[in-house]
Amino acid sequence: MVDELRGNPASPGTAAGPVVRLAPPPVLPEAWDVPAAPEEELAAASGALETAVADLEKRAASVTGESRSIMDTQIAMARDPSLRTGIRAAVHNGRPAAWAIHEAFGRHIAALESLGGYLGDRAADLTDIRDRAIAAALGLAPPGIPAVDGAFVLVGQDIAPADTVLLDPAKVVGIVTEKGGPTSHTAIVARALGIPAVVGCAGAAGLADGQTVAVDGTRGTVLADPGEDHLRRIAAESAALSEKLARHRGPGATADGHPVKLLLNVGGAGGAAAAAAADAEGVGLFRTEFLFLDRTEVPTVEEQRAAYGAVLRGFAGRPVVIRTLDAGADKFVPFANTGDEPNPALGVRGYRVGVRNPELLTAQLEAISLAAADHGADVRVMAPMIATPAEAAAFCELARSYGIGTAGVMVEVPAAAIRAADILAEADFVSIGTNDLSQYTYAADRLLGELGELLDPWQPALLALVANVAAAARDAGKSAGICGEAAGDPGLAPVFAGLGITSLSMSVSAVPAVRAALKDYTAGQCETLAREVLSAPDAPTARKIVEEFRTG
Repeated sequence: MVDELRGNPASPGTAAGPVVRLAPPPVLPEAWDVPAAPEEELAAASGALETAVADLEKRAASVTGESRSIMDTQIAMARDPSLRTGIRAAVHNGRPAAWAIHEAFGRHIAALESLGGYLGDRAADLTDIRDRAIAAALGLAPPGIPAVDGAFVLVGQDIAPADTVLLDPAKVVGIVTEKGGPTSHTAIVARALGIPAVVGCAGAAGLADGQTVAVDGTRGTVLADPGEDHLRRIAAESAALSEKLARHRGPGATADGHPVKLLLNVGGAGGAAAAAAADAEGVGLFRTEFLFLDRTEVPTVEEQRAAYGAVLRGFAGRPVVIRTLDAGADKFVPFANTGDEPNPALGVRGYRVGVRNPELLTAQLEAISLAAADHGADVRVMAPMIATPAEAAAFCELARSYGIGTAGVMVEVPAAAIRAADILAEADFVSIGTNDLSQYTYAADRLLGELGELLDPWQPALLALVANVAAAARDAGKSAGICGEAAGDPGLAPVFAGLGITSLSMSVSAVPAVRAALKDYTAGQCETLAREVLSAPDAPTARKIVEEFRTG
């Protein structure tokens, strides 16, 4: 009997291939030889950590967008001076280089884990840096993706940020991890690359190297040792999907021409050229955090002006929505966040940072306005983490005072979704961040893999909030988009269209599948489908409704 393992759907699509397991981290022997002189051991430990960090920086330089943001955050953690202070103390207490690294990092990892939430989940990033530095100190190969010929399905506990940036879709045809949720960095990068993925699959621990598996990232299942018929069906489905995607180009629309704009999420200047060349209608989310992370001083207005201009240059004639600084929680910025909040996800983050540090927000708005004028760009701005109509009014008034004609807000807090009509009385548009809206709606940390079921964007309660926002926008004659990870889900695209969402913003790789999915339905069918999905008791039933509607 074929074993079917279940996890969280993370990146849609199907794939099959032999399992390749991630190389494990180094294991320190229980005892060590008599260490060299402290200065020699300190030099060795420092050199090993620098080797690990240099490798991270090299990898970061080769990627853009979400991958670059993930890597920059990890590098900033590795550069924390207190880690080196801890290594120095351990060496002077008689520890050899590798053990000193382990001890120093151990204290920081334990401290983060004790905090829980976002900061607790960042302990995994520190653990990865530690393991790479220890491997360098011992002269061992670093943990991660082995060098393997041919295509394979990558399997492991989780994939470290440093490894996600090296994923090659031509070789890694599928991903299965034991940990992680639908908004984990593994899931985000897999979607960006179009690699089918299942995360939070505890049964993956039993999969062996070389074992053939079939991954269904849409349903969240992994089939061990599938039969030839199943493998042929997967190959046929993949070929049919490729042919279907190639048929459709141009603006997003349903089969009968109802428009749903297809926009892009852009994470920095590095990926702007590729994004600008994509067949999309503009930028629905330009993340500006790339300019603020991994630095100790606020970027000047001129620095920001140049960086924003580098992105705007390629999108002449197409709208670009710029989100102001979304610092806080998992995006810690030293000059913006205090670092002493017991629950950063519920603390001073997003727009609240701009209220606490108004000079940050006003400098950013000035730079955006100047960059827009430099390039004659159609620029709109939006603020993250808006909770009340008063906040929406204050931000939009401030943005307009800097000559930015179109100002909107993100809906990520249930209070904003519930009072969407009042929010839209103040803002020109809204964009729904489904990742944060999910975690606040279900009181489930979006980075905690074991709560992945609650964070599923197919959850009817989340979709009900989306429907409320879309209805308010329709009544106000304004636009309501989605720029969370759910926007790139082809299965949800017709549901969102039926709810009244006017635009979907996603990674470049997700656009063709979403465009093709919309073409499978008329606007009326989308509305019928949306009503049926909203009546579903849970996410699996919602998915089943769409699947049966599509094939029925």
